[in-house]
Amino acid sequence: MRLKTLAGLAFVAVFGFFVVTSFGSQLSGYETFTEATESGRRAHVVGEWLEAEPSRYDPDRNVFTFVMADEDGTARRVVYANPKPASFEDAEQVVVEGQMTAAGDFEAEHILVKCPSKYNEGGEFQADPTAGTPAAGGPATVALGAGR
Repeated sequence: MRLKTLAGLAFVAVFGFFVVTSFGSQLSGYETFTEATESGRRAHVVGEWLEAEPSRYDPDRNVFTFVMADEDGTARRVVYANPKPASFEDAEQVVVEGQMTAAGDFEAEHILVKCPSKYNEGGEFQADPTAGTPAAGGPATVALGAGR
């Protein structure tokens, strides 16, 4: 019985170690490019795409490159081994996950594009200006419960 208990505890300890080491880097918050350079490990960096800087997709190598400034204003070239994400030009913010290279570029494994919200600052849905009253001959509004 004692041997089974020790074996079970050892299994739980080894499993816990693998869980912490596997997911530990993903539990950290956002970093800046400077912090990602200093740590040398995988990082999530949030920032803005610098539209004035050149961005390019090379279809032969399947590599998209662009320049991004982090929250501190530090700009770095981001290299992403995939096509440009959908709605990239509409991005309000960009989150890149990866690590810094020796050349000073950020090698992204994943890119999350945060587009502008469809909600306004008041938390209400922005009304569609084209959605007004029904056109002539369109569906009419019916008062329910009338005539009973």
